[in-house]
Order: sequence, then structure tokens, then C-alpha cells
Amino acid sequence: MNAELLTTNDLDPSPLRETELVEEIQFLTARLAAKGNSYANKLLEDVELNVRQFSVLALAASSLKPTQREMSAFVALDPSQIVALVDMLEDRGLVKRETDPNDRRSKNIVATTAGQKLYRQAREITIAAEDHVLAKLSETERDQLRELLTKAAL
Repeated sequence: MNAELLTTNDLDPSPLRETELVEEIQFLTARLAAKGNSYANKLLEDVELNVRQFSVLALAASSLKPTQREMSAFVALDPSQIVALVDMLEDRGLVKRETDPNDRRSKNIVATTAGQKLYRQAREITIAAEDHVLAKLSETERDQLRELLTKAAL
């Protein structure tokens, strides 16, 4: 993994605890997401991916076989952004478009064998990034956070 890891600002964020911002879930989730994505992006450089590309690859590697439209909804990105991400992954031979058997006008995005392999490798990287970013939380707290975020987001 990348030895020169990105660190968050040298500025101590603890004074934020004394502001009203700590009552704002939007601020806290955005800050955590930014920290997590920044760290994960740095680690994912080793496999030439970023968090958005990883998310699309993860969906393609799942059993869902989503269409581009479904991917757009699942990761909350504009369809044009999904097209660009799928195109890039397809150019690398990591995903392919298959005709949807239920709607011949739609294409399902599925991982190739190389895509499945890279997904498993990148998944280990994102788990390591999560461990780093959530190091202050116990396993029970992480499970609780995951459960609450899933409940709120899905």
C-alpha cells in the first residue's frame, strides 16, 4: 500500500466540538465522508482506482447486475457521471455491458474476471481505509454506526 499516506490537516479539529456544528448531522457525515474518501483514494492509487470507480466496480461485481440508470440511483451520481465511470472501467477491461434480458434497450453492467479480481483487492484496501478512519470506534460502535447509516441512507 502507498507508504506516503495523506494525513488530515495538521490543524487540531477539536475546537469544533465547542460549536453548534457538532449538532449538525449533515456536517458530521460530510466531514467523515471527506476524511474517509481522501484516505481511501490515496490507498486506492496503488490499484489505479478512486472511491467512485471502486463503488461502480463493486456494484458491477455484485449479484445485482445493475443497469447504468440503477447504478446512478444507487450511488447518487448523475447518469452522465456513471457513463464516464463505466467507460473508464470498460476501457481497462474491468466491466462489460450486457443486454438486459428483461429490457433489450437496457444494458447491465457486470464485472469481468479481471474486474472481480481487482474488486477483491480494492475491497481489502477500502477495509483498511475504514479501519484507519474509524480507529477511535470499537467494533460494536462501528457496527452500530453502519446499522444507523444503512437505516438512514437506504
